[in-house]
Amino acid sequence: MYTLLIGNKNYSTWSMRPWILLKQAGISFQEHWVQFDSFEADSQFKTEILKLNPTGKVPVLVDGELVVWDSLAICEYVAEQHPEKALLPQDKTLRARARCISAEMHSSFQTLRNLCPMNVEADLAHIGRQLGADNAQLRADVARIEQIWSERPAEDSFLCGEFSLADAFYAPVVMRFECFKLPLSASSQAYMQKILSLASVQQWIEEARQEQMFVAFDEPYRKSRDEYLKP
Repeated sequence: MYTLLIGNKNYSTWSMRPWILLKQAGISFQEHWVQFDSFEADSQFKTEILKLNPTGKVPVLVDGELVVWDSLAICEYVAEQHPEKALLPQDKTLRARARCISAEMHSSFQTLRNLCPMNVEADLAHIGRQLGADNAQLRADVARIEQIWSERPAEDSFLCGEFSLADAFYAPVVMRFECFKLPLSASSQAYMQKILSLASVQQWIEEARQEQMFVAFDEPYRKSRDEYLKP
């Protein structure tokens, strides 16, 4: 059985991607949660992760003696090991699209990442309104994501038809948009609702809210956990 090392569900977008992929595909794995304390070299988090991953980051997938790090590599490995799950589309055009948009998510949208960190339990709509008004590059990031979403095969489909690796990669973006309430088209909101209704995403949200932890260095807009909590 796989072991997947992840960080705090409230904050860790990179952890969310392979976790959602495995859960949604019904692939068994053991979750190993490593609490964010700090990212200093001698922190408990870094000390534990560095035993397996030379980058000192989550997620990490352990499959017997094999260790796979980096969220995209993990998702590709899982898709390769379980071809019957069709986590990459069978059609070569859609498969190429899935890989392209996942890689783009993996390497791009830095302004969105920096300004709108994932925070599952918080309602930061008031911050999102101001950020959207003030930052042209953030609006450009959102516009590009909306373009990607608008090119899905059908209005009621996932990004490449059936659920795939690509949807797992954009699930944390949905969580960012849900937290900051950035203005989106009706089509984008429909896609968001499709992702939010997934059983795997609902479970992630529920468990993130159960953590009830406040990690200050992951909280640029709140001074305490009680501030701006979703009802």
